[in-house]
Order: sequence, then C-alpha cells, then structure tokens
Amino acid sequence: MITVKGISEAALRLKGVANPTPLQYNAQLSEEFSCNVYLKREDLQIVRSYKLRGAYNKIASLTEEARSKGLVCASAGNHAQGVAYSCHKLGIKGIIYMPATTPSQKVIQVESFGKGSVTIQLTGDTYDDAYNAAMIYSNAHGATFVHPFDDDKVIEGQGTVGQEILEDADFEIDYLLLPVGGGGLAAGISVYFRELSPDTKLIGVEPAGAASMQAAFDKGCVVELEHVDKFVDGAAVKRVGERTFKICKEFLTRMIAVPEGKVCTTILNLYNRQAIVVEPAGALSIAALQEMKETVKGKNVVCIVSGGNNDFTRMEEIRERSLLYEGLKHYFIVRFPQRAGALKEFLTEILGPQDDIVHFEYIKKNNREKGPALIGIELKDPGDLNLLQLRLKKLQFNHEYLNQQDDLLQFLL
Repeated sequence: MITVKGISEAALRLKGVANPTPLQYNAQLSEEFSCNVYLKREDLQIVRSYKLRGAYNKIASLTEEARSKGLVCASAGNHAQGVAYSCHKLGIKGIIYMPATTPSQKVIQVESFGKGSVTIQLTGDTYDDAYNAAMIYSNAHGATFVHPFDDDKVIEGQGTVGQEILEDADFEIDYLLLPVGGGGLAAGISVYFRELSPDTKLIGVEPAGAASMQAAFDKGCVVELEHVDKFVDGAAVKRVGERTFKICKEFLTRMIAVPEGKVCTTILNLYNRQAIVVEPAGALSIAALQEMKETVKGKNVVCIVSGGNNDFTRMEEIRERSLLYEGLKHYFIVRFPQRAGALKEFLTEILGPQDDIVHFEYIKKNNREKGPALIGIELKDPGDLNLLQLRLKKLQFNHEYLNQQDDLLQFLL
C-alpha cells in the first residue's frame, strides 16, 4: 500500500540528500494561457530529475543483509543516475545495465554520480535487453533489483514531490499536470493529493507516440504497446506498472497525449524565451497547457518539470520536429522538367517571397524527361503551403508531398 505516511517517511529519509526544489510562478506562461501557472522545478534536482527521490528511498529502506548483496538496475537515463548517486551516498555497490546504444554522455554522467560505487554494463540494443540482463544477474546473485517505477518505496519517494508542492503553495491548486511514463511519479503524487488536496484535478500527460497509460485505461488492465516513439525517452515505455496503473486509474482525472512535435516546440520556447533547459519528458506538462487552454482560464495550475537532462546534440532534431509539427517545414520530391531554366522558374515563379529552401538534393539523369529532386522548404506562415502547392500544379511541376509519409520522412529526421 502506498500511503501518505509512507511518503512523509520518505521525505525524512531524503533530507540532506534530495534538494527541495522551488515552486515558481511563471509570468510568461500565465499570460499566454490566462491563468496562474506555477512550475515545480525538478530539473533543478541534484541529478537534474526527480528520479533520485524514488531510487534513494528504495535503497535506504533495504536491510543490511540486502545491502550486502548489492543492487542492480536497468536504465538508459535518469533512473540510472539516481541509483548511482544513491549507491555512492550510502556506500553500496551497484551494477547498472544500460543498452549498448546509450549515448556516451549519459554513461559518463552515471559514472560521475556513482563515483566508483557502480559498475556499468552495456548490453543489447534496447531497454528490454538491459532489463533482461539485469534480472538474470539479480536472480543469480541475490542482488536487489531497483525498479524505475513499479515499486512501493520508489513510488513513495516520488510522492515527496507532491508533499513539497502542498507545503509551498499558499493558494488552492485547481489543476496539477503530471508527466507519465511508467507512472511512478503520478501514482505517488496522486496518493498524497487525494488525501490532502482532494479538490485538485490531477491530469496525467504522456507522449502521443507512447500512450501506454491511456491504453491501459481503455483496456482496464496493463497492456504492452507493440511500438513506441522513443523520442520522449524519459516517458516512452511500452508497459506501465501494475501498481502505478491501479493508483492512476483511481485518482487521475484524465490523461492527455501530447504530440512529440509539440513537446519539441515547448522545449525550444522554454530555452529561447526563458533560458530553462528541459528534456523532452520534462516539457510534457507544459506542452499539455495548449490542450487545456480553455479549461484552465483563471485557474491556479501547477506543471511538474520532471527533468533537465537534455543532450544538446539532439537540438537539431528537436528543431526539425518542431518545425514539422508547426507546419513550417515541408519536404517534397519535385520532378523537374529537364530543360534549361527549369530551376530558375522554380525559384522565381513557385517559391513565395518568404519561402526558404533548406534542403536540396538533385542528380541529373541522362535520357530522362524529368529529374527528381528532394527539396525541403521552410515557410514563415503555415498557411503558405496551399499557395505553394497550387503554384507547383499550375506550372506543371509534378511533385510528391512527403510530410505525411512517415516511412519516408524518418530518413530525413
């Protein structure tokens, strides 16, 4: 059972370990959405995400015998960092299994937080491969497996975020927006709020390409998605937890699925306008404000910024996905008539005055009447697309629009 008492006990264990993170009023978002928006800044946590709370609470609760046998976990991101930091803090040896495809930056971060207390094993290509390897090790050596979300002590540790919110808020919270991956954070916080702030509406937010909690709600039981978009890596899980599902099903008011492109736009806006660096999962709750724009007018809204471990090598992909989502970037295969002046005609007669070619690949084919070119065009206004396509048709430039063809578009991202 997850209880308020258990969450309060977790908060005591975390004193001096996890930072109490600020609950900040955000004037820009408040003005944009005509309500009072407050951000719970877990991106400012020691390991730059809330995951430390659950990992440390679980590990600190173990018996001396369990500690002596060591710990093991599987993670490619924030959970691994939380476990590594906890192992170092408590002087316990741990083994962390990570997919071999994990970016070196994340591996280095885990090593840094572990400070010699953890051993990293890179295995397989996916999280599932790492998880299976970790379970084999756990069963063989009797090491405690620290689950990233489906564990009572982990859930209670994450619930301390909710305790801090209510301690800091000197106002009634109408809506609380909770990012959902496996469901540990949402489950812990919702238990605390349902008892101490029962009138607050709890909204779960997950990426549209990995809406595993909504799928479980629809089915009435935990299900495994056949495919997930892994872009929002901190919340992209195929299967939510059994414990977390039961709690979220009972306490969450509703779920919202946010398109990955909208998440990217939110990341860029937070960085460019407010110098706030968030990872994709950390942007989920703020991205959901657009969906609730009419509902939250005049209300007090808290959004949990769950993490700030963003790899800046991904920024070009983030910008690309944002432009595609906003309707500002479009890809075409254009079959140019192989006659002199065809390209000049395209530039002067088809492109609008504010349109910009940002991608162009063309190879002239001998003995063919038409030569195909792959062209990426960036617009100033999404409404300009129809005019562009009309001009292509009028001047008889045969073309194929690629933005809605995911199997082709994925090669450009």
